[in-house]
Amino acid sequence: MIAYVTVGADDMALAKRFYSAFLPALDYGLEEGPEGLSYVLPVQPGQSAAPPDFYVKPPFDGRPASAGNGAMVAFEARSQKQVRDLHAAALAAGGFDEGQPGFRDSYGPHFYVGYLRDPQGNKIALFSSNPDEPGRDG
Repeated sequence: MIAYVTVGADDMALAKRFYSAFLPALDYGLEEGPEGLSYVLPVQPGQSAAPPDFYVKPPFDGRPASAGNGAMVAFEARSQKQVRDLHAAALAAGGFDEGQPGFRDSYGPHFYVGYLRDPQGNKIALFSSNPDEPGRDG
């Protein structure tokens, strides 16, 4: 099980604006501290740990943050509409389009996804694979 994911950022205010445009809608709470931003999911009763936390922090080595080539973090939305809405909100909050929401031929018939880059260049996916919604083929 993945415990947490961290991406680097040089401008915490810009990163907060971007990630706060969509992560709260996915139930992530924000904890801010001198070391950066921590987006965490609530722990449900009887659950020992929540799914992975997501951290946005300046690099520990003090050098400028950079995006990993081939690295991507994906967040699951509840519906195709939520993917579209959150993709638009993230763009309005300083993100860059990396692929409009829609179906992709190389994925399953219900995998609906939109891609973004955060202001630092980190690649983010917002997806839904809700089988109760129309699929690519119907």
